[in-house]
Amino acid sequence: MARPASKRPTDTELEILNALWELGAGTVREVHEHLSQQRDMGHTTVLKVMQIMTEKGLLQRDESVRPQVFRASRTQAQTQKALVADLLERAFDGSPGNLVLQALTSRRTSPEERRKIQALLDRHEKGRR
Repeated sequence: MARPASKRPTDTELEILNALWELGAGTVREVHEHLSQQRDMGHTTVLKVMQIMTEKGLLQRDESVRPQVFRASRTQAQTQKALVADLLERAFDGSPGNLVLQALTSRRTSPEERRKIQALLDRHEKGRR
């Protein structure tokens, strides 16, 4: 029996989403040209992946214009939040603390990132009182 298609974007789908978030919206050609700046991916591959993404609900397609224009169904922040929530449940047993600790120990953080993290923790702590 075939496994149902995942709503979670693949790495290639995330590349396309990132391109569309940057562009706002775009045709297959525009997305292909944008992606070609970072890596070699065929036009037909981009087309096929974008068709699959539309079927999965990751993209919306405006068929009233030619060529068709695509846009992400969800904002970058919404997608990131869903991916983090999924990762949190699957890999960290639902513990935000363990996720943050692992993230902070796996890569070096800049002083600016540490200030933002501290400000977020401070706001979070004030909200709990």
